[in-house]
Amino acid sequence: MSNYLFYGSERYTQAIMRPISTAIKARGDQVAWFFNGPGMEDLHADDIIFTRVEQVLNWNPIAVITPNNMVPHFFPGIKVQTFHGFDAGKPRHIYIRGFFDLYCTTGPKDTSRFVTLANRLKHFHVVETGWPKLDYFFSQLPTQIPPVKSPPRILYHSTFSPSWSAAEILYPEVKRLSQTGEWKWIVTLHPKMNKETRSKFKDLENENLTFSETDNILELFTEADLMCSDTSSALSEFLLTGKPVITFKNRRPGPQLIDIQKPEDFEPAIRKALTRPSELMNAIARFGAEIHPARDGKSAERVLDAINDFIIKGGKNPKNKPLNLWRKFKLRLAMGYWKFN
Repeated sequence: MSNYLFYGSERYTQAIMRPISTAIKARGDQVAWFFNGPGMEDLHADDIIFTRVEQVLNWNPIAVITPNNMVPHFFPGIKVQTFHGFDAGKPRHIYIRGFFDLYCTTGPKDTSRFVTLANRLKHFHVVETGWPKLDYFFSQLPTQIPPVKSPPRILYHSTFSPSWSAAEILYPEVKRLSQTGEWKWIVTLHPKMNKETRSKFKDLENENLTFSETDNILELFTEADLMCSDTSSALSEFLLTGKPVITFKNRRPGPQLIDIQKPEDFEPAIRKALTRPSELMNAIARFGAEIHPARDGKSAERVLDAINDFIIKGGKNPKNKPLNLWRKFKLRLAMGYWKFN
């Protein structure tokens, strides 16, 4: 029996790790959770939860799996990153921080870039597995894109960074359009969105607009006919449904998006998206194949296979990871752990 550890520092960790937990237990192995930040309060009553580093050391996991960009280097086991979202054009998605032995990538677009770096740096390995967070999602996704509902349902989501978020800019339009009754709205904001903006949107709730507090935005996708966003990785997740996305000043626009530059273009863009023009729909399909071609719902299984294969082959990369002293110091400082194992 092998022990695994999930490491998290955000509430989104559980949604990404839970399919891997199911796969681990199905193989007769065990998994425990360690949080250095919010999220532990959302775990299940039967989950094994550690709150001290000493517990992790005694658990002696063969692998520490995380969607985070950093992981405690003093934990036992190989360090594995599964990512916390798709590349939305924000800085440092394809960025090597020197903590991981193995990167489990989502699709060809990211895999090729990470493999290029792996071949040059030689201190980490890359395997394309797909994203475990989407396993259940793909198992429930209809084989055909459903027709637009009557009235149409619009999902509005925004990232939290002021330089990327369109929440404040598009707020008046969301408010106005939600009051006409022509469309139904579901609003969800990034968990780190500032409280003032969150409160403004929550106060918009009426018979045509629902404000959702869910931490797993995938739960809202089947209800929506289209998504409106900015530069959020969640929009790539939504595109995998095959349905349109409208963005405001997206950092990496492309033919798979209807990207607008002015608030007054918001309503016309929605009307266009609801017609599902063939050129747009074909571009969405091509984009989905680039970022996540696997649709079998077995990404968690492939992550475990990649870990086991890496360990069987020696659990080492050609070169050692960089010393990374400053990042390691900051991590120890944040966790208050100064023993050297």
